[in-house]
Amino acid sequence: MSQVYSRTPATVTVFASPASWIESDALAQCQQVAALDGMLHVAAMPDLHPGKGAPIGAAMASTVLYPHLVGSDIGCGIAVFPVRLRRAVPERLATRFPDLDRALDPERDADDPAWAVVPAEIPAGHLDGLGTVGRGNHFVELARVDTVLDAGHASRLGLDSGALVLVVHSGSRGLGERILRAHTEVHGAGRAVDPEAYLALHDAAVRWGSLNRRVLAARVAYALGVEPTEPIVDQCHNLVEVHDGVYLHRKGAAPGDGRDVLIAGTRGTASCLVAAHAGADANHSVAHGAGRKMSRADALRRGRAKHTVEELRRTPVGSVVVCGDRQLLFEEAPTAYKRIEQVVADLVAHGLATPVVNTTPLVTYKTPDLGSASRTGRRDRRHGRGRS
Repeated sequence: MSQVYSRTPATVTVFASPASWIESDALAQCQQVAALDGMLHVAAMPDLHPGKGAPIGAAMASTVLYPHLVGSDIGCGIAVFPVRLRRAVPERLATRFPDLDRALDPERDADDPAWAVVPAEIPAGHLDGLGTVGRGNHFVELARVDTVLDAGHASRLGLDSGALVLVVHSGSRGLGERILRAHTEVHGAGRAVDPEAYLALHDAAVRWGSLNRRVLAARVAYALGVEPTEPIVDQCHNLVEVHDGVYLHRKGAAPGDGRDVLIAGTRGTASCLVAAHAGADANHSVAHGAGRKMSRADALRRGRAKHTVEELRRTPVGSVVVCGDRQLLFEEAPTAYKRIEQVVADLVAHGLATPVVNTTPLVTYKTPDLGSASRTGRRDRRHGRGRS
C-alpha cells in the first residue's frame, strides 16, 4: 500500500513498499514542498532521495510555479536509440567511443557528420557543450535487450531479444543552470513572478536537452561505424508542465501519462523500459531510475575501502565502463544506488507502469579514458584484431 501523509492543503503520497529504502531526509523535503503556497499534491516515486533544495524522484503539482523545484538541469532526460552492429564485443567497442567531453565546434568540427541532426536554429542559440554528456549520473550506454516482458509492445518498438540500443542520459549542459541562476539571484527559492517568461526559457532548455541527446547518439553511432537512428523513447525528467490547469513540476520523475520510459538502473545492473500509465494520484509520473541510496561522499569513502579502480571498470554483468575520472567511478558505483528491481516492482504494484523489456549494459561511457583506450587499441592492432 502507498503511504499518504496529509497536510493542509497539500498531500504527499509515496509510491513505495515497506521493502523500499526511503530516507527520512527525502520525506522531510517532500513535506517542506507540500507546505509551499499553492501546492496541491506531491507524488514521491520509489527512487525518491534527498536533493539540493527539493527531493529527487518527485512530481509536485501546484497553482504556483517554483523554478527551484525543477532545478538547474532543466531538460535532463533519457533517450533510447536502436543500433545495429554485426558483433558487440564490449572491450573493443569501448575503445571506439569518441571524447564526449569535447563539444562540437562549428569551425573545428565543420565536417563532423553529427551536425546532420542539428537544426538550423539551435534552441536558445546555445552552442556551449553541444554533444557533451556532462558529469554526475549522466552517461551514454550501449546496451542489449536481454529480457522481453511484453512481446507485443516490444515488437511495436522494434525491440527483440538481443537487439542493441544506445541509452543517452544528459541534460541542457549549462543552459538550465543559467536560467535557474537568473531567477534565484533575484527571487531565491520563491515563485516565478512572470511564469510565461520563465516557461519560454525553460521550454528552450527542454528542447536543447532533447537535441543534445540526439547529437550524442549520432556521435557515438558514427564512431561505431553505423548510421544514427531516431529515438524510440525520449522522455525528460526535469521539467515543469501545465497539466489540467496547474503547474506540474518533475524533478527526477518521468512523464507517466501513456508514454514509454526507460528507467535507468546502474552501469552494473539492468535497466527497464516500461509502458507508463500513471494517473492523477501519482501526478501522471513514474520513477526515472534506481535512485541513490548513498551520498556521493559516502559512496566515495565506502567504495575506496571496498573496490579497486580496475574492479569498477569491469562490472558484474561483464560490461565495460569508460571513465577517466577515478573519483566519479566510486561516486557512481552500482552499490551507491537502490535496486532497480524493487523500484520497478513498486511501480507495478501501484499500477503505474508495465515492464516491456530489460536491457543490460555492454559499454557505459562516463568520461574519456584516452590512456586506457589507446593501450587497448595498440593491443588489438598487435594481435591483428580489426573492426567488427
